[in-house]
Amino acid sequence: MKKIDAHAHIGRYEGIFDVEIDAGEFVEDMDLHNIEKAIISSLDNEKIREAIENYPERLIGAVWVDPTEGKNSVERIFHYIENHGFKGVKLHPLLHSYVANADVVHPIIRAAGDLDVPVFIHSGHPPFSLPWSIAQLAENFPEVDIVMVHMGHGHAVYIQAAIDVAKVSPNLFLETSGMPMHTKIKEAYEEVGSDRIVFGTDVPFHHPSVEIRRAEVSGLNEEQLKDLFYRNIENLIDI
Repeated sequence: MKKIDAHAHIGRYEGIFDVEIDAGEFVEDMDLHNIEKAIISSLDNEKIREAIENYPERLIGAVWVDPTEGKNSVERIFHYIENHGFKGVKLHPLLHSYVANADVVHPIIRAAGDLDVPVFIHSGHPPFSLPWSIAQLAENFPEVDIVMVHMGHGHAVYIQAAIDVAKVSPNLFLETSGMPMHTKIKEAYEEVGSDRIVFGTDVPFHHPSVEIRRAEVSGLNEEQLKDLFYRNIENLIDI
C-alpha cells in the first residue's frame, strides 16, 4: 500500500536528540517503505527549498517559523509559499517557548489562511503545546486547517485530549507520529472522523517501520488504512 508521510524532517538535530538525515538518505528510506511523497520541514528552510528542488516528485515543503520573530515570520511564510512552492506552515511551540494560542501566533495563522495552506503544530508537551491550547487556536480560526502533530504525543491524558478536542473542531486534524498507543489511531478514525487523521513518521526522530507498523496493527481495515496512509493528506494538501 502506498503511503504519504505528512510529517518528517531533514537536517541535523543536536543536543538531546542527536539525529541527522539528509534529503537523499530520506528518499532512500521512502523507497524502502513504499512512501510515495513526504511533507518535510527544517529549522533551515533553505535546506527544504533545496530538497524539494532536487526531488520535486517526492518532497513537499512546509515552512518552519518562530512566531516570536514577528513580521519576519509572516514574510518568510509568504516568501517560501509564493516563490518556492511550499504547501504548509510548521510551528513548534515547545522549541520556541510560546503557548500555541498566544497572540503572537495569530498573524501566522492568518497568513496561512490567506495562502490557503494548513498549519502543522507540535503537540504534547506542557506548558506550551498542549491539545487544549491548539484546540483554542482552531476555534479562533475556523477557516484554517490545523494539524495537531503527534496527536498528544506520549502522554495518555494528552492523547485522549487530542481526540476529545478534535471531535468538536472540524478544522482540526490529528497526525500519528510518535504517539505510542496503536488503539488510539482507530479510536480517532471512528470518533473524530475518517477524513481527519493522517499518517506521519517524524523522521529522523522516529523510524518509518515503527510508525507504519503501529498503524497496521491499529485495527483499521484495508480501506480505512488507505484513508490514513494517503487519501486524507491528499485531500488536505494539493499533492
